[in-house]
Amino acid sequence: MDNCLFCRISNGEIPTKFEYEDDEIAAFADINPKAPVHILIVPKKHIPSIAEVTDEDTELLGKMIMVAKKLAEVKGIANTGYRLVFNTRKHAGQIVDHIHLHLLGGKVLGSMA
Repeated sequence: MDNCLFCRISNGEIPTKFEYEDDEIAAFADINPKAPVHILIVPKKHIPSIAEVTDEDTELLGKMIMVAKKLAEVKGIANTGYRLVFNTRKHAGQIVDHIHLHLLGGKVLGSMA
């Protein structure tokens, strides 16, 4: 998508320091962090939300989780714990219409219950 913020970041149109990048995924710090470590893991394929994923995207979603796991290890939060979050659509807090996985950690995170 031409106007998608995360598409523009992941294809290099908007300069960003990537925490991770390959042919399918880009990961970068959230500009409004909710924890000391707050990284967004974004597929380069444009998918508006989790509600629009298909069976074809199964491997990509698994890879996003594995990237999050590796980043948690690199950032030193793997042993103390971290949270992975997909927000889906407006009522769940999704601001950018492009799926992205939040990796949060580096402090005790409140209960989601």
